[in-house]
Amino acid sequence: MKRIGVTGHRDIPPEAMPHVLAGMKSALGGGQGALEALSSLAEGADQIFADMALAFGAELTVVIPSGDYEESFGDPCALARYRRLLRRAGREVRLAFPHSTDEAYYAAGVYVADHCDRLLAVWDGRPARGLGGTGDIVRYARERGRPVTVVWCDGVERT
Repeated sequence: MKRIGVTGHRDIPPEAMPHVLAGMKSALGGGQGALEALSSLAEGADQIFADMALAFGAELTVVIPSGDYEESFGDPCALARYRRLLRRAGREVRLAFPHSTDEAYYAAGVYVADHCDRLLAVWDGRPARGLGGTGDIVRYARERGRPVTVVWCDGVERT
């Protein structure tokens, strides 16, 4: 079974979305073959990837960074989507952090990177804005020789 993990930005500019969706579809192989998708189901890239992976018939493994992770969702729609995706997951990995901290997010990203065959990064190429951000996880994966596929739209910047 092929295992693809995801790391990515929470806020994806609308003008980048078609390119991001096409890149995700390509990374998932269009649903060909047995596939496991690993995601923390954070708002944005993680949830979009998980939705698409499930639509392609992948088994979803959710990595939950902390005991109070649900409290980190400021948007009620993102929380509802998280809960819906979590119910559809084939497996949950709950990390031992009691609170949603940068360290917990970093540990979740490391777990995803360590347990996938390829890391899909929805990333603008800029440094992480805090420990555990996309740039940190991409760097971690690359330092360990993990294949990383970066999906972004040239010329588009996040705010």
